[in-house]
Amino acid sequence: MDPQPSSPWLVLIHQIPPKPPYLRVKVWRRLQALGAVPIKNSVYVLPNTDDAREDFEWVLREIRQEGGEASLCEARLVDGLTDAEVQTSFQTARERDYRALATEVRQWAQQTLPPRARAIAPEKRAAIDAAVTRFRKRLADISRVDFFGAPGREAVEGLLAGLEDRLGDGAGSLRTVSRQTRRMEDVQGRVWVTRTGVHIDRMASAWLIRRCIDDRARFKFVPGRGYRPEPDELRFDMFDAEFTHEGDLCTFEVLLRAFGIADRALGAIAEVVHDIDLKESKFGRPETAGVDHLITGIAWTTPDDEGRLAQSAVVLDALSGYFKRRKT
Repeated sequence: MDPQPSSPWLVLIHQIPPKPPYLRVKVWRRLQALGAVPIKNSVYVLPNTDDAREDFEWVLREIRQEGGEASLCEARLVDGLTDAEVQTSFQTARERDYRALATEVRQWAQQTLPPRARAIAPEKRAAIDAAVTRFRKRLADISRVDFFGAPGREAVEGLLAGLEDRLGDGAGSLRTVSRQTRRMEDVQGRVWVTRTGVHIDRMASAWLIRRCIDDRARFKFVPGRGYRPEPDELRFDMFDAEFTHEGDLCTFEVLLRAFGIADRALGAIAEVVHDIDLKESKFGRPETAGVDHLITGIAWTTPDDEGRLAQSAVVLDALSGYFKRRKT
């Protein structure tokens, strides 16, 4: 999905009559399903693509048929709201959807699945398979309107792959390569690819790669959708990556396990990264809130991804030193 640079946005402006009363809810639900975001009351935006134009035209027709008024415009932002701010609105909306789905999957698994040491009874397999299929469809619906590669998809993918592995059907085989201990010498001099707009898990994973796996590693930042890797590239923390979320593990934890890295300080950092990335309090370390604020500050003030890696590396180096010296 590549918006046209001259007018990257489609804007739907509507005015809905008070009657029939259901129309306002109907239009709102329709716009939500399309992934449109509001930039003002009754003003919704989508990236300027042929599919989005067709979707908006259907909504426009529905509004007019019910006696409302609507206009569809191509737009280029000149002053006030910026393109980056609009993109952030899209990412925030989809990240919220991904996190809500991840929470639902976790709660369902906790209430439904037996402990990992116990086998799943045959009579439960069909119900579990149906649930995973339902979750997969929900994920596909969100991904379809995730125009700018929002964070959160990898966490849901990892959870669903873990459920599929529990069923023993091999459906989670995309990530089985990282469950085996990898040799560091096999990945030397490679290009590591991840999504643009790096945050805690990608920052920490890149730091770990350069610190413990390959100090000559190069990084490449690409859009969250549609990227096809080159033969010498390894992907991390993105869809279909060689190293990304597995089950309830974040990418940093997966890298530690994949390369057999056992280090007390890195284990403590993994717990901090996990809770920040997955918005959880699983480990409840007192350092987590402060690190979260520092990383968020870096993300807010540094648009360049290499710059973010450089600044976050200072934070992570200091955190590693702290955990090494701390006695408990």
